Amino acid sequence: MADPMPKIKSIEIMNLARSIVGLPARILFPPVCAGCRRHVSQPGVLCGACWPKLRLLERPWCPVMGTPFTHHMGEGFLSAEAIADPPPFERARAAVAYSGVARQMVQGLKYQDRTDLAPWMARWMVRAGADLIAEADVVVPVPLHWRRFFRRRFNQSAELARAVSALSELPFAPSAVRRVKLTRQQVGLERGEREENVRAAFRVPTEAEIEIAGRRVLLIDDVYTTGATVRSATKALKRGGAAAVDVLTFARVLPGDFRADESATI
Repeated sequence: MADPMPKIKSIEIMNLARSIVGLPARILFPPVCAGCRRHVSQPGVLCGACWPKLRLLERPWCPVMGTPFTHHMGEGFLSAEAIADPPPFERARAAVAYSGVARQMVQGLKYQDRTDLAPWMARWMVRAGADLIAEADVVVPVPLHWRRFFRRRFNQSAELARAVSALSELPFAPSAVRRVKLTRQQVGLERGEREENVRAAFRVPTEAEIEIAGRRVLLIDDVYTTGATVRSATKALKRGGAAAVDVLTFARVLPGDFRADESATI
């Protein structure tokens, strides 16, 4: 049997070299908490004050909607939401509840150009969506309209999708679906108004059909609020030839928590 020590020593030397190379950057730009920006030991972690404010969504949950149950309801038991209003997508999962530090992270990514948060948020998404990722063929972000993209300069959903794609080693198709309707901001809209706002808002370009035809698509967005946006995007993907669509978001507004007059931006 070959002696493993030379290989182990080589790995240790490489890790030490990386640490030395990265030292100047860590001195100039010390890692900060992903929530409050206090100094922390390593990038992408939360400080002791912020961690308790993060609610990770865990099993048991509805196998379709991914909404958590207070206790195990039995194999295949569906939530009232899934039964009363079956979605066009197969399954939805989210990493965290949209409250506390998770809300701060979403708004930091979306409105404060904190694109550095995307890889760390994606790690939690990959954990929550492991069953979806295992069956997915391609990762697709919910797109922005080109005018909004021009103003914002980046698409937060695409940043998350790119990171999920890299972590899961799945193909990334950022242009597979296009937003063809300049919709109003969803903030302050009632559930029905949100659905009407994004009706027919998406389309799969003819040249992009080859990327999704017959494939299971993993659709990525930052927050699942009422589901209006991902429902509309899912319908467009299916019209474009997708075999099935699953939805993975960083955060989820849980049923009963949504208010149309929400003062904080969603």
